Amino acid sequence: MTDFDAYERELWAGRADAYERGFARLTAHTVEPLLDAAGARTGRRVLDLGTGPGIVAAAALRRGAVVSAVDADPQMARTAARNAPEADVRVAVLPVLPHEDEAFDAVAGNFVINHVGEPETALREVRRVLRPGGRAALTCWRMPGSGVLALVRDAMDRVGVPWPDDVPPSPFMEHGRPDAFGDLMGRVFGDVAVEELTWDFEFEPEEWWRTGALARVGSNGVVLARQDAATIARVKDAYDGLLKPYAAGDGRVRVPAHALLAHGTR
Repeated sequence: MTDFDAYERELWAGRADAYERGFARLTAHTVEPLLDAAGARTGRRVLDLGTGPGIVAAAALRRGAVVSAVDADPQMARTAARNAPEADVRVAVLPVLPHEDEAFDAVAGNFVINHVGEPETALREVRRVLRPGGRAALTCWRMPGSGVLALVRDAMDRVGVPWPDDVPPSPFMEHGRPDAFGDLMGRVFGDVAVEELTWDFEFEPEEWWRTGALARVGSNGVVLARQDAATIARVKDAYDGLLKPYAAGDGRVRVPAHALLAHGTR
């Protein structure tokens, strides 16, 4: 396990409730396109990779698929089992999956491949559990982060908050472009295609500050939580300023989000 993988286990431990209340509302937007790309439908055996609170698993069940799901964090797995009770949910840490060879018709992973230290190794494990002709579909954020994903980081940069040496950058930074994501997938799968997904995420700034920035979800939240009260207040002022151009009325804002969806066939 690399240092990044160890950091990720610590980062997400105990964060299931906070993630479900906040950031999962953002990542839920890509669930249906992801399942379309994976070919999830009635009778298909689908693995939800890095299930988090089980949003993808629950959506696949609604389509009539036979669903399994894994997550590295036990609390996330329990949350997923609650939200998708008909799914077989297990704890598993990539790049090792507790399933037999060729066990699935489709594997779908919503913003999980960017959370592993060795993405290509993880993709080869995905390939192992897919039947011949089975489909893998994965989303990731477009890198460098922009739009809603970059709000807290940009606010901290405006204030001059330094990035700590012990918070490692994601190894996936180099893969978060359409060509690079496609190249990575193409090393393992055939018929690879990459789509850019852009949508407007609408939210109430104070609520998103509480459920996102202050909830210690993700590395930006970890770094912010280490600051003193005065610095956090300055970051909040910068955050409010960055949101002014995105006012949508009724005290809400509408900020673009930018992601990538890659899919391929074993």
